Amino acid sequence: MSHNTVFSPPKASGGVHEQIESFLETVMRGVMSPRDQQAAAEQADKPGRPVVLPSLSLWMAVLVAVLRGLKSQRAIWRLLAAGGLWKQPSYDIEDQAVYKRLEQEGYKPLAHLFERVSLLLAQWLQPALQVYPQQHTPLAAFASEVVALDEMHLDQVSRRLPILRHFKKGDVQLLPGKLVALFDVRLQQWRAIDYIAQAKQNGMEEARALLGSVKQGALVLADLGYFCFRWFDELTDRGYSWISRVKENTSVVVLHTYYEVGETFDRLVWLGAWNIKGKYAVRQVQFRQGGELRQYFTNVCDPTLLPLAEIARLYARRWDIELAFLTLKRELGLHLIWSSKSAVVLAQVWACLIIAQVLQAIRMEVALRAEVDAFDVSLPLLIEALPQFGRPRT
Repeated sequence: MSHNTVFSPPKASGGVHEQIESFLETVMRGVMSPRDQQAAAEQADKPGRPVVLPSLSLWMAVLVAVLRGLKSQRAIWRLLAAGGLWKQPSYDIEDQAVYKRLEQEGYKPLAHLFERVSLLLAQWLQPALQVYPQQHTPLAAFASEVVALDEMHLDQVSRRLPILRHFKKGDVQLLPGKLVALFDVRLQQWRAIDYIAQAKQNGMEEARALLGSVKQGALVLADLGYFCFRWFDELTDRGYSWISRVKENTSVVVLHTYYEVGETFDRLVWLGAWNIKGKYAVRQVQFRQGGELRQYFTNVCDPTLLPLAEIARLYARRWDIELAFLTLKRELGLHLIWSSKSAVVLAQVWACLIIAQVLQAIRMEVALRAEVDAFDVSLPLLIEALPQFGRPRT
């Protein structure tokens, strides 16, 4: 694959980290400048001391803190006060001023930036995505897209605030919520994210809303937490294909058997044998893999369109979203929540998601240039090695 196959974002001198920071700063200026101008105009009409720290610098510090593996709000203040931001001045401010600004400004600037960065990276990866099927067996060639749907609980916050000190360790009230997310398996990019403040709340309604961004004809891979006859019917009604593992003790009525030898079978069934029934006939397949007996349902009822072996391969790729969640927590520090305040928690979440999008895109380009599957490129190792890329050789 030639170097010119994949479009590259704006580059700066220095290592890859500096290039990423330059890219984010360029995008952020385009997204946030009108907002900053309006805020400056409003501030000019007010009495008192003007704003010392521009919003652009504040949010760049948050993003750089995540990218560089820094783990606290105080680290953000140090970047701003000590001039640790690339091509940014130092600011004569106290740490409490940074904490207050993070809470006051909320997470929406970063959520907006996430949308913009995602759009640019999707455009960047499109030429590569067209090359991919020429090098590898395509994922679900019949589907317009392949997306994985799942949820992730945020780790509990510390009991530093007075209102939290009476809760015992592990109390559900210490959980700052959860994310419901769609992950584009082909592009290896977060597709859509929603936040639920109550960690134990059912995320089905949020999942329905997220699917509004998915094209008809897409294949949806979901965890057993979404196993529901009505949910399967809704996906089919909306023009989506789906694959799901089989929940234990699910009853079916067999309509037709395509293939059956020993433990392995491929057949057409109705979901439910008693009062609760599915609206459509679906396929039920079973086979042994790695010594374990596996069973799946899908609404792709033509075995020639979706062979039994391909079902196993595709559902295994649902693990991609689990690995992406793990990257947010382990590599980007989301297991260490900076604050007990929801606005700051969400700012950290969106900052991690923005950096994750960029790193996942780099991973995809590395895979394409090496002519291997993205699944074969270790994201943790890539993140570990990034600071070394682009440094001059001695």
